[in-house]
Amino acid sequence: MKINYIKLAVSFVLALIISVTASAVGFEAKCDDLRNNILRLHILANSDSEADQKLKLKVRDAVLNADFAEFDTCTNLEQAKEVAQSNIPQITNIAEKVIRENGYNYKINVRVDKSYFNTRVYDEFTLPAGIYDALIIEIGEAKGKNWWCVMFPALCIPAAADTNLTDSVSDGAAKIATNAN
Repeated sequence: MKINYIKLAVSFVLALIISVTASAVGFEAKCDDLRNNILRLHILANSDSEADQKLKLKVRDAVLNADFAEFDTCTNLEQAKEVAQSNIPQITNIAEKVIRENGYNYKINVRVDKSYFNTRVYDEFTLPAGIYDALIIEIGEAKGKNWWCVMFPALCIPAAADTNLTDSVSDGAAKIATNAN
């Protein structure tokens, strides 16, 4: 009788291991699918000084409030990346104008590239950690805290029209809704 209990216990443990492994593989595939279909906006401040952090938020607000209607017609990540790439000169000009208007002469580097993001939990869903395509705006040395949102599908651009984002405080990530944390 003891042999049957041992076999049963071993079978149960093996079934549990197989079940957990299969779930993890399925979950990772879903995460990869999500990572491969999102374009994020990633803005890095010159430094962590209060002034540089405020400047980063002013750049963010100006970029998000600009007219980028082309993003509304994108149906996939590749189209969104093409739109972002074609708007780099306009985005650079917007950021440089904000920098100059605020008395700074930081260089601005804007590019579409891959960037690592930590896991972010929202009320309705979670964005898993990993490498995502991003429109990256680097201000000056780009060594300060960053701010990000999801640009495609267009979740952060519409939020900018409904909210005064400058009053938000950023700790490296922004809620997709209307407030950063």
